[in-house]
Amino acid sequence: MRTQVGIIGAGPAGLFLAHLLAREGISAVILESRSRADVEGTIRAGVLEQWVVDLMGTLGIDERLKREADFHTGITLQWDRSRLHLDMAELTGGKRVTVYPQHQVLRDLIAAWLARGGEVVFEAHASAISGIDGEAPNVAFRRGAGGAQEELHCDYVVGADGFHGPSRQAIPDAVRREYQKIYPFGWLGILTRAPRSWHELIYSNQADGFALLSTRSPEVQRLYIQCDPHDDIALWPDARIWEQLHARLELDGWTLQEGPIFQKGIIPLRSFVCDPMQHGRLFLAGDAAHIVPPTGAKGLNLAVADVLVLSRALAAQYARNDGALLARYSATALRRVWKGERFSWYMTTMLHRNPAETEFERRIHFADLDFVRSSRAAATALAENYVGLPFDAP
Repeated sequence: MRTQVGIIGAGPAGLFLAHLLAREGISAVILESRSRADVEGTIRAGVLEQWVVDLMGTLGIDERLKREADFHTGITLQWDRSRLHLDMAELTGGKRVTVYPQHQVLRDLIAAWLARGGEVVFEAHASAISGIDGEAPNVAFRRGAGGAQEELHCDYVVGADGFHGPSRQAIPDAVRREYQKIYPFGWLGILTRAPRSWHELIYSNQADGFALLSTRSPEVQRLYIQCDPHDDIALWPDARIWEQLHARLELDGWTLQEGPIFQKGIIPLRSFVCDPMQHGRLFLAGDAAHIVPPTGAKGLNLAVADVLVLSRALAAQYARNDGALLARYSATALRRVWKGERFSWYMTTMLHRNPAETEFERRIHFADLDFVRSSRAAATALAENYVGLPFDAP
């Protein structure tokens, strides 16, 4: 197989990149280890920054989003049995909070890519990336469990294959530096068939720790509570989950709406960055290069930011033989990545109860929240980070 840009991974980074390259007349083939059903059926949260929503409109992939997404003017912060509505739209000149799950974004991207004749090889297991130090890299892969080995030859390889994919490992150890923080807590997430309890997301630091009230539709709600990341989900029967959600979210005069829980699971929280995000003709994007805790709603948005930067650089290379932007891809992308990591760490530490923290540290977190309430500058800074920082000029 031959294409200009070989993309490993049909997640947000890989699919957005394929569409962005097609807009510039650059061909791409996507290799994805999972089946299409698995990609489209993996349930993940999704809060889209305003510029990502705008980008989907520019690409003509926002019809279902406009019809089915939830658009909020802000979020609610809760601590010490009080609430603060943070009006993002007013603080950022009209930017909104868009709740549209990641798997729905992927369904839209895949359908649009295939409709335009784009190629995705599902269940294609990439085993080796070679030639990235030269001018003719290739990716060895097999289709399915027993398929013969094939090769995808390309000008450039983009590793958008997640934390466990082979792309990052293709960067030599002597070149690659990795930064990581493991948090001492995780999230227990549920989906429940219940009416909405609140008109926007609530981020709460109350009682035994963090809770998040989100939504999927008028009939289905998504909620999370802080827990031990090593807990067995069997230790969390539905009654215990609801008890903790009530303790962490309820206020006088307001009641959380319950319903049957039809999905639940525990995820650990961590921060991770790989530097550099490029080596030779290999470029990393999305979770292959960085991971954030979900508190700041940055994961998908940072992935799309990576490939927007990369698509501009590849377009300059192909159109004008100008490789300056491509040479600076990692440095440019990492400036935004580290800001996203900082904001995600800030939201996570401010809103969670660290098992080892002292009462002094807990009061500092409440002071952080009160500073947001009392200072327009602090509220604006949080809002600007949440709805999406502007891009650095190329």
